[in-house]
Amino acid sequence: MEENQTMVTEFILLGFCLGPKIHLVLFALFSFCYTFTLLGNGFTLGLICLETRLHTPMYFFLSNLSIVDIAYACNTVPQTLVNLLHPAKPISFAGCMMQTYLFLTFAATECLLLVVMSYDRYVAICHPLLYTVIMNWRVCTILASVSWILSFLLALVHLVLILRLPFCGPHEVNHFFCEILSVLKLACADTTLNQVVIFTGSVFFLVGPLSLVLVSYTRILAAILRIQSGEGRRKTFSTCSSHLCVVGLFFGSAIVMYVAPKSQHPEEEQKILSLFYSLFNPMLNPLIYSLRNAEVKGALRRALCKESHSQLL
Repeated sequence: MEENQTMVTEFILLGFCLGPKIHLVLFALFSFCYTFTLLGNGFTLGLICLETRLHTPMYFFLSNLSIVDIAYACNTVPQTLVNLLHPAKPISFAGCMMQTYLFLTFAATECLLLVVMSYDRYVAICHPLLYTVIMNWRVCTILASVSWILSFLLALVHLVLILRLPFCGPHEVNHFFCEILSVLKLACADTTLNQVVIFTGSVFFLVGPLSLVLVSYTRILAAILRIQSGEGRRKTFSTCSSHLCVVGLFFGSAIVMYVAPKSQHPEEEQKILSLFYSLFNPMLNPLIYSLRNAEVKGALRRALCKESHSQLL
């Protein structure tokens, strides 16, 4: 390294270079999405905790997904909102590395939780008589714990590989948060190993889980088609449709981001794609599960009835 080079101690997140007026519009939009994400997922989490009829494996995993979505938003959106109002405000090197680490952790956790939820639906529909035996609380706790632990370990591997790299300038990250691919572009050393690990991790945590989800739902669809009653088919598929919506939104944007070949304008596309799985997906998840899930809507009606009854008394 040359003697006149200094180590970077902070970064500037360039975010969206669209002018002050557009920044104010984005600030209002992102603030709304952030608030809705916290309220929606917090409401879903609270409803699952309070409603005993939702104390089942499916909603146990859904509560974990709500925690991930809240953590997702809290990790990236506040810094994004600050940068929209104060574009030159820096983020420390340690803060940037922590943001990258947590983002990777929550992304990997959501991948694994979506696989576990698809397995839960597979057992419930294809092996209903054995459901309580296979998906007992010990198994559910182990599946959820393994999802979190593996995600923390994968993110730790990426963090260690990043920290071994020298960052000696420039210090401008062309993104609205410390996304790993954008941060690596600022390293003053060869990042081939990092890129290989990212691609390998994407295959195992994106392509692999998506394949398992597709296998599960192929078998689920075959089981649904064997149901004689049209009403029975509709009710059975309605329990899975919300999960399929979430899977499509999350895996679609993430695979395009980390696995598909990059286009001529990767930076701008990365920002847009990152919005889907860091802001829009966490906001839409509780909405999808609330509107498309009869049990959640039923629990909400019961909770509202209890509240109105208590007020009358």
